[in-house]
Amino acid sequence: MFIPNLLSADSGGETTLRARIAVVEDEPDLREAVAEYLGANGFDVLQAANAAEMRTLAGNETVDLAILDIAMPGEDGLSLGRWLRSQMPVGLIFATAAGTSIDRIVGLELGADDYIVKPYELRELLARVRSVLRRLPQPGQAKVTKQAAPGAARRTIDFGNYSADLDGRMVTGPAGKTIDLAKSEFDVLEVFLTRANRLLTRAAIAEAIGFEEDPESSRAVDIRIMRLRKKIEDDPANPKFLRTVRGEGYIFALPAADAV
Repeated sequence: MFIPNLLSADSGGETTLRARIAVVEDEPDLREAVAEYLGANGFDVLQAANAAEMRTLAGNETVDLAILDIAMPGEDGLSLGRWLRSQMPVGLIFATAAGTSIDRIVGLELGADDYIVKPYELRELLARVRSVLRRLPQPGQAKVTKQAAPGAARRTIDFGNYSADLDGRMVTGPAGKTIDLAKSEFDVLEVFLTRANRLLTRAAIAEAIGFEEDPESSRAVDIRIMRLRKKIEDDPANPKFLRTVRGEGYIFALPAADAV
C-alpha cells in the first residue's frame, strides 16, 4: 500500500522531494506501525508483507531506502536486499531478531548501511533512517553523479595503480578499469584517503561514515575493510595500503606527496 505524496515545503517555502521508504515486514501490526510513524515524520512509505510483494512494487516504484526484515517466510530479507541493490541505488537497513549475529554479519557483508535488532523502539528506527539518508544522494538524485564546481579541479587521489575520483565517487585500477565498489566500501575508502598515514580507530572510522557503533556491531568496520581490501589490494592477506595496527585500528599507507 502506498499513497504518493512526494512534495513537501521547507521553511523557506521551497518545494523539495520527500524521501521514499519501503518497509518489508511480515508482521502486519509492526509493519503498519512503522509505516504510520515514518509517515508522520515526513517520509513517503511503501509497505510490503514479503519479498514477492516488494519485487512487484519495485517494478513500478523506486525507493531511497528499504527496511527489510531478514527472517520472512519464503525469500528472506538478505536475498531481497541483494536483488534490490541490483535494480536501483537504495539504502538498506536490515531488521534482525536479537541474538542472530550471523544475520547481521552477512547483512553487512552484502553492503547494508545499518541494521536494527527486534524488538526495537520506533524512535531508534527513525534515528537510524535519518542517519542512513544523510549519507545517501538526495531523493530523486540517486542516479546523478556528484560533480565538482564549474572550473574547479576534481579531487582525485592516486595510490599505486589505482586512482580515486572523490567527486565522481569512482575508483579506477590498472589499465583504467573501473573497480566495482559498493557505496559503503567507497565511504570507508574516502575516509582513509582523506586521512592517509594517520592511525584510525574503529570508532573513528564508524563515526566518520555515520555508522552508529554498538557492542553488537563491533565487526561492522572490519567487514567493510575486508571487502575493500579484496578489491584494491594485490594480496589482501598482506595489504600494501590498508594496514592493520594490532590492538589499535587501521592506517592507510600513502606517499606524503599523494596525501591530501
